[in-house]
Amino acid sequence: MRIGIVNDQPMALEALRRVLALRPDHSVIWAACEGAQAVSLCARETPDLVLMDLVMPGMDGVEATRRIMGATPCAILVVTSSVGANAARVFDAMGHGAIDAVDTPVLGRGDLQEGAAAFLRKLDTVAKLVGTRRFIPSADTFNDTGFITRRERLVAIGASAGGPAALTAVLSALPKDFPAAVVIVQHVDVRFAQGMADWLSRDSALPVRVAKEGDRPAVGSVLLAGTNDHLQFISAERIGYSAEPRDLAYRPSVDVFFASVGVHWKGEAVGVLLTGMGRDGAKGLKTLRDKGHYTIAQDQASSTVYGMPKAAASLGAAVDILALARIAPRLIDTFRHKF
Repeated sequence: MRIGIVNDQPMALEALRRVLALRPDHSVIWAACEGAQAVSLCARETPDLVLMDLVMPGMDGVEATRRIMGATPCAILVVTSSVGANAARVFDAMGHGAIDAVDTPVLGRGDLQEGAAAFLRKLDTVAKLVGTRRFIPSADTFNDTGFITRRERLVAIGASAGGPAALTAVLSALPKDFPAAVVIVQHVDVRFAQGMADWLSRDSALPVRVAKEGDRPAVGSVLLAGTNDHLQFISAERIGYSAEPRDLAYRPSVDVFFASVGVHWKGEAVGVLLTGMGRDGAKGLKTLRDKGHYTIAQDQASSTVYGMPKAAASLGAAVDILALARIAPRLIDTFRHKF
């Protein structure tokens, strides 16, 4: 990958350069010390990936992410001194299109590769997202053994880059008596899944919490995938996590979750695919439509990154392609008239 670095700290910049040198298939094409310079450099020479710090003099990383994604969109990985300490800003940046976040590697006296292991794992994952095709699971991946007779209602939502803001827009417009369970798979690192659940709860009338192994989705509540393993239905009523398939770049995978809904869920389901880079969720949404479920993809104009919804549209996976502001009202209307 061709990489741009945005960081005003010389030691952090040197650490990133040294760690990136461990991956000779990547090259640093420019470095910026503040956000406005990064926006200008992206316009002049758009990289495959931007490593974006959050706290800088002048324009910060959140605003720089917003401007880059609006003018010359590319993959942006937030790299900051402490993801946990900057969680709110991380989610803001992801709402504008950043795909993930990781702590800045710290140079120490020990082995460089060992000290930078977390950063390198994240970099390798992003490289797969940017430049490779992946195995996409189908409904045949799962075996169904559960049975329920109730007409349960479920909204299954998938999102990636730009997802936090899009999810906030949808959840904030759903009433507290919304008559369905909501389960969300957002591409987010396990370390700040709980922070994202808390962040989404600020504007949601429905309680939002991280999904646990064996949870049963309940009407009027929202569950968020919370590990780097794949969230999926393990029976007709329960969800759980699985490391398989191991070779997927997206963890957790929207395709895995949607495919499991198609197999196990015995009630009525609505699949919603929001903004995001790549194709994850498109084939799974098509599975849901082929099973007779109602499906929605976000439209291009309102998507921060028109990758996943575009892939769904090209497959004919979406019954409707809607602007973000219309998705929650459509969900409310669908359940009001369908049951």
